Amino acid sequence: MKTELALVSTQAPAAVTDDQRPDYFTERNGVLCAGIHLLLELWQAHRLDDVDHVASALRRAAEACNATLLHVHTHHFTQGGGVSGVAVLAESHISIHTWPERGYAALDIFMCGDCDPYRAVPMLKRAFSPGSIQISENKRGVVP
Repeated sequence: MKTELALVSTQAPAAVTDDQRPDYFTERNGVLCAGIHLLLELWQAHRLDDVDHVASALRRAAEACNATLLHVHTHHFTQGGGVSGVAVLAESHISIHTWPERGYAALDIFMCGDCDPYRAVPMLKRAFSPGSIQISENKRGVVP
């Protein structure tokens, strides 16, 4: 995902052609792709109704992956109820939806470039102490 920042400078910027701009595609295990998309399912997890804890976990997960955090947004449905949240990253996103009454959380981690979404997993385990975790991986934007 491309992010353009406006910089203030007294010098004229150098011309950059489209073929010089990075596209953040990366090679993973010999496959050129846009990035890795992990789906995590946490069961028997804890603190799933704590909106502040969920937001903090999203921030720490982004940091663990060396991702560029742009914004975190969370929504608490009811007191003691579920939380939905997203960490918007320059490299894509981390999202979570929780069902505290079932001890279940669904997470979606998609990252392009050099960020490694697997680095978020140990941090998320510490944050939510799940009894079990299921992970599935998809490579997105696989170049034929």
